Amino acid sequence: MEFSIKSGSPEKQRSACVVVGVFEARKLSAAAEIVDHAATQFLSDILRRGDMEGKAGTSLLLHGVPGVEADRILLVGLGKEREFHEKEYRAAIACAVRQLNETGGFDGTLYLTELNVKKRDVAWKIRQAAIVVQETLYRFDRLKSKKEEVRRPLRKLTFCVNRRNELTIAETALAQGLAIAEGMDLAKNLGNLPGNICTPSYLAEQASLLGSTLGLGVEILDRGDMEKLGMNTLLSVARGSTEPPKFIILRHESGTSGAKPIVLIGKGITFDSGGISLKPGLEMDEMKYDMCGAASVLGAIKAAAMMKLPINIIGVIPTTENMPGGAASKPGDVITSMSGKTVEILNTDAEGRLILCDALTYVERLEPECVVDVATLTGACVIALGAVATGLLANDDSLAKELLDAGHDAYDRAWQMPLWEDYQEQLKSNFADMANIGGRAAGTITAACFLSRFAEKYRWAHLDIAGTAWRSGKEKGATGRPVPLLTHFLMERANRSIQQAPKRRRK
Repeated sequence: MEFSIKSGSPEKQRSACVVVGVFEARKLSAAAEIVDHAATQFLSDILRRGDMEGKAGTSLLLHGVPGVEADRILLVGLGKEREFHEKEYRAAIACAVRQLNETGGFDGTLYLTELNVKKRDVAWKIRQAAIVVQETLYRFDRLKSKKEEVRRPLRKLTFCVNRRNELTIAETALAQGLAIAEGMDLAKNLGNLPGNICTPSYLAEQASLLGSTLGLGVEILDRGDMEKLGMNTLLSVARGSTEPPKFIILRHESGTSGAKPIVLIGKGITFDSGGISLKPGLEMDEMKYDMCGAASVLGAIKAAAMMKLPINIIGVIPTTENMPGGAASKPGDVITSMSGKTVEILNTDAEGRLILCDALTYVERLEPECVVDVATLTGACVIALGAVATGLLANDDSLAKELLDAGHDAYDRAWQMPLWEDYQEQLKSNFADMANIGGRAAGTITAACFLSRFAEKYRWAHLDIAGTAWRSGKEKGATGRPVPLLTHFLMERANRSIQQAPKRRRK
């Protein structure tokens, strides 16, 4: 897909299709009014006849509109004007792209990015439009013998802005949006692959490929390396599988030399059977998505590298399968973690925290500025927040606010939960320093409490993406979240780094 930014009047655009909006009560958007005036009220006449009412999700394709240069005009319903916010804007872009992709025209010119979205500037609108376009056109059919073919797919898309002085800002935002979309595509592709293809070794290969493509440093630790480091909780999860575990370290070093890195840790359970504490068979196939934390870290680092963000970022991915077997960990086993703390495994299906705790201990040696771990960790988070918000817990409120703000800016929202000392009581064990579960009550919080015991030496936040990383049902598939949240967090950190950099003195 080829993208471009333009400023100009809609009736003068030589395009296969110009897209303008219509609000409910048959109110034309500003761009639609210009087209209507050039066409001597052609659009108004159609609306008066009741061919379209402007309801959200509706569209009307018009051929041969007089007074305009475009072959077609696509009217997209925007819903009620007073209720036109972020969600409705994104839905309108998606509706337009779906229709454009089915009209048979190779290119389209969108005048939806000119619409007013409350408290959102032109950069946000362009960035979101680029992401939504890629999301709408995304297909995962690489494993099908017969691909679904579009007769004449959309090949070129132009976003229009109101004023020429917005062009530079819009161009930058477009590049950012496309980088985020690329990162989301990577995360979705990895998540959608089945467990027999996307193994720990495959994840390591993809990280190496990403490193060679974008100039990133890559280090892969094998089982022997992990044994020497004492990563016993991670290795305890890997025991039941014939697939070898991997520990991936990916470095984007574009910041000031010696500057402390931002560390992202992604849970990489490439298939989670539950181990000896076997999961129910219904929907167990979706446990291929238990590596979406790892996928989102790879996606965010890819986006950051594409944007050449001037900060140091390290991605850390502990990855293994969790399978039952003669060598698998059993409920009641006690394991000594890399930190030296002992863990009683009461449920082998609470394995994500076991691989993350060794990763959290490992990253101490990296002297991080802050650490954010990302994991499809608890079903309790799905019950609490559904598929709308990612769960957020942190030992530092300022870091939590940064992530909440990044989620708001990216329209990839998170919600903070408490990490109070009171909840730590639920992790008490009679036989070890702690148990790996704290009972049914407050499951998301006690899982984070467990992790917090291994993140005491730095600023740390935990993102539970169990509800947001993939969809079930008819639209089953990975979402690419929280790549937008993570990338916006990194972008803001980069902006701060630039502002704080010492200015050179003029000679």
